[in-house]
Formats: sequence, C-alpha cells, structure tokens
Amino acid sequence: MNKNPIHVIGGGLAGSEAAWQAAEAGVPVVLHEMRPIRGTDAHKTDGLAELVCSNSFRSDDAQTNAVGLLHAEMRLAGSLIMSAGDAHQVPAGGALAVDRDGFSGAVTKKLEAHPLITIQREEVPGLPPADWEQAIIATGPLTAPGLAQSIAEMTGADALAFFDAIAPIVHFETIDMDICWFQSRYDKVGPGGTGKDYINCPMDKEQYLAFVGALLEGQKTEFKQWEGTPYFDGCLPIEIMAERGVETLRHGPMKPMGLTNAHNPSVKAYAVVQLRQDNALGTLYNMVGFQTKLKHAEQVRVFRTIPGLENAEFARLGGLHRNTYINSPTLLDHSLQLKSRPGLRFAGQITGCEGYVESAAIGLLAGRFAAAERLGHAPALPPLTTAFGALLNHITGGHIVSDDEPGKRSFQPMNINFGLFPPVEAPKAEGKRLRGKDKTVAKRRAVTSRALVDCREWLGLASAAAEAEAAE
Repeated sequence: MNKNPIHVIGGGLAGSEAAWQAAEAGVPVVLHEMRPIRGTDAHKTDGLAELVCSNSFRSDDAQTNAVGLLHAEMRLAGSLIMSAGDAHQVPAGGALAVDRDGFSGAVTKKLEAHPLITIQREEVPGLPPADWEQAIIATGPLTAPGLAQSIAEMTGADALAFFDAIAPIVHFETIDMDICWFQSRYDKVGPGGTGKDYINCPMDKEQYLAFVGALLEGQKTEFKQWEGTPYFDGCLPIEIMAERGVETLRHGPMKPMGLTNAHNPSVKAYAVVQLRQDNALGTLYNMVGFQTKLKHAEQVRVFRTIPGLENAEFARLGGLHRNTYINSPTLLDHSLQLKSRPGLRFAGQITGCEGYVESAAIGLLAGRFAAAERLGHAPALPPLTTAFGALLNHITGGHIVSDDEPGKRSFQPMNINFGLFPPVEAPKAEGKRLRGKDKTVAKRRAVTSRALVDCREWLGLASAAAEAEAAE
C-alpha cells in the first residue's frame, strides 16, 4: 500500500493535532514548522502548539456548554491537544486552563517521540509541491507572506482575508418578536428571499440618541502594534461611524427607510437595527453592519439596550482583528479538501473557525480525513448532531451567503455554539412545563446527550463497548 507521508504545514494546535491523528492511524507524517528559522510577531518560543494569547480552553462543562462538549468529543477521539491540556491544567474554576510552557512542551515531546512523525524546521514558502500527494495547510492567522500570497493566487483575490470584520450573532430564540418583526426593506424579494428576510428592531429618537452615546462612551479594545489599523469604508466599526456624527448610523446600517412596524404601523421608527439569518438552520441571526471594537462585556451591555434584544444571548460577539483565513464554504469540500486540488486540505483558524479548541478540532478532522484517503478509504464525516459535525458544517457549507452587501465577505470565523447544531425539543419535565433558563438548560442537555451518543457511534466506540460487554 502507498505509504507516502502526509505533509502538515504549521506546528500550531491544528497542525500538531492533524499530525498526531494521521500518525496514530498508521500513516507517516512530515510536520513542517518554520520556527525558529523564521519567527512571527506573536510567538515567543520554538515550541509546537505554543499558546500566544490566553491560556484558557474555556468551559469544560460537557453537558450545558458547546465548547465543553467539543472537549469531550476530542477526548473520545484520542486528541493530543486535550491530553496535554488535561495533564498540565491549572486552577480556573469550571474552565480548562493550562500551564502554557508545560502544555507546549508536552505536545512537542509527544510529536518528537512518535515513530511515524518527522519534524522539519523549515519555512514552506509556497504551495505544497505536486509530489506531496496529501498535504494539510494549518498555518493559522500568522501565515507567512509567501505562502499567503500563493494561496491567494491559487484561490482568487477575494478568497483570502487578512482581517476579521465581525458583527455579533444572536440566538434567534432569545429575540423578542413581540417588539421586532420580519420584513425586508421595501419588501424587496432577493435571491432565495421572501420579502421578510430581516428581523427589525425599532428605536425612537430618545432610544437612538442614548444608544449612540453608549457606543461612544463604551470601552474599546486596541489593535496590537503588528496588526496595523485596517479601517476602510466597507468594514468600519459601528462606533467609528458614530464618531462621524450623531445622525451617521441612521443614514447607514440603522436607516429606517422602507420599513413599517408590523406591531405599530402608524408610528415610524427613528432608527432600525436589522438582523439577517446567518445559518441554514435559522437558529442564528447576525446584526447587520455591527462590526465593532467594543470590549465583549460592553457589547453585551450596549446591545441589550436595543428594543427586542433586552434578553439576547450572543453566539458570537463582534470584533476586528488580523486573522488570515480562506472563504471555506466556497473553496473546500466537506472533508476540508480544496475543491480545485484534490489531496490538499486546510485546517485550523485558516479555515474560518475561532478559538484554540475549535482550531485543534478541525486539525483532528483533517488529519483523520487525510489518513483515511492515504489508507484507501473514503473519509467518514462526523454526524451533524455532534460538535465535530456542527463546526465542520458551518465551515464547509452551513453558512448563508449574502448577496445584498457588495464587496463584503459574508463568511466570518466563529466559535462552536449551540446555534450550529440541529434543533432538539427540550424534554418535558413530569408535572410541569419548563420555561426560561430551565428550558434552555434542558435543551442544551438534550443536544449534548445526543451528540455524545452519535460521536461514540461515529468513532466506533459504541460498537466496541457492546462487543466487549457481549464477550464478558
């Protein structure tokens, strides 16, 4: 059988996990890491899987938290990243936080010791050569300029972004539709639309002026020195627009023209915040034109002053920062393979996922998919009901493309969240009807319970357990 190695470019969390998974499947791997030959603006060591920002993998609650569920699924799949994280955790309440040096050292040591993994400290300046039949690019948000240029040339000028211009995303079920209503501006029916494609949140003049004041006074994050300041008119933060004049927003993303309040048709709104469906499931809606540099706590506080969003729960908060990533829904198939070049996959943040754990999870999938092909099998995709499947589906096909904002990329990086999963009915408690937080918790438990059962089956663990029980 052909045992040419799988080449993995990038030794961050995604690349390290991809290399480990492929090698554990019995396929030789060459892991290419450019540090210390060439450094980056953020890394400080030459260790693999170095954590350059926070040392937290976020919540470890696998019953009611989506990232905790992803932790659990990765452990079931034999994740190197989770194993090293568990071995080097530090106190952090319900979160999994790690000693960053111990964690990176453990990952490096395990990869160096694996008999099927060769680590080459070198920069890969361009696309993998054709004789690398199976390759995974996992170079993250700090992809070297030469490789980034090659990717851009291969995929098209608009396919590679260097900055996120992220607007917040709200869970649909937390929007108050007794205040808001569905309507497209002037009832316009766009491609695939109905004329009621937006959720509209109305403001009177007093509410609008208070909102603008809160935007201007809110605490903002600053760009890192090496990021630069990439403001251009297509992705101005909402607060920068507000600085240009108190009326700017109501003549821009908050204009009320062409909209009639279905709950109060005789009263014209002074300004309107619009939300557009963000995923095929209809569980998530993004705040149109609301990319922002407000700190996360400030976003929650300020945006909950918008009528109809008083109790909003956010699947993602806004931001604007440097992050090299491709337009994955257009470019990649469901096994993370470039449609125009079979055998070449992408993994980690460069695919448009956000967060340490999510990046490692996509690396895990890419490594498994590449190994399966190398061994002559078709990649087995994880069920959509699992955290693996929900995240993969968002990256490769669950996102809705926007046709009404020329020049804007509609696909944006996202963390794992419950809005990416197929909906499930909350189990009914005997003798009482669940409401509010009790209903939310029950639904989350139902989602995670279903996910772990389906993940075990996908990994072959359910059948293995049944066989072991039968043997006893």
